[in-house]
Amino acid sequence: MDTMVTSADGTRLAVRRDGRGDPLVLVHGSAGGLDSWDPVLPFLAGDLEIFRYARRGYPPSGDCPRAKTFADDVADLRAVVAAAGGSAHVAGGSYGATVGLHAALADGAGIRTLTVFEPPLFAAGNSDVLDRYRSALAAGDLLAANRIFAADVARFPFPGQLGAADPAEAGGMLHDLEALAADSTDVTRWAGIGVPVRIVSGGATWAPMPDTMDALAAALPKAARVILDGQSHFASHTAPDRFAEALRR
Repeated sequence: MDTMVTSADGTRLAVRRDGRGDPLVLVHGSAGGLDSWDPVLPFLAGDLEIFRYARRGYPPSGDCPRAKTFADDVADLRAVVAAAGGSAHVAGGSYGATVGLHAALADGAGIRTLTVFEPPLFAAGNSDVLDRYRSALAAGDLLAANRIFAADVARFPFPGQLGAADPAEAGGMLHDLEALAADSTDVTRWAGIGVPVRIVSGGATWAPMPDTMDALAAALPKAARVILDGQSHFASHTAPDRFAEALRR
């Protein structure tokens, strides 16, 4: 069932709800949307009520009226958790995992447990990437924009193999870069999170993600850790059954 939820500043968020049981809110990464979790959903069915939403800037949710910050993302997640009954398990992928960390650190935001898959914490604080991506969009060069994002944010080792950014997602990616550019690379701050955390990563994901996940695990010594052998940053699509099992544990 699809519905709209209103965030604290009036931004409208498209939310899709499936199943019955304990509520689980899924937070998608950059270049995503309502369908980001489709491969995983069949393996989560049965005893979960799943809430997935398009983050602000990603259609059909509302756009950002100004440069986005992680505080905006936290407020949006809080609104979705409220729609899920005020308390829910939360799982985020990539940029969505960073949103989950911020929300859990801010006040818990009704989060029962938090599962994070490969948050790109190393990509914070880089205003140069934001400027170059914004310039590429202004020039209408969606190919250059996507390759900038892949090379300098995701650190994908073969950015030249990628095509143009999806026009419907390019604006959302820009707003994600705004929040990242204003963020800190200080991984030790996550030690202040008080909810149970599970850190999931792919055993074959390229650098610097492995070192980043090691640093996050060191900051959260009580966090559970799951490594999906042979998988990369695309594990939710290449091994959705194993990815879903990591969320369920």
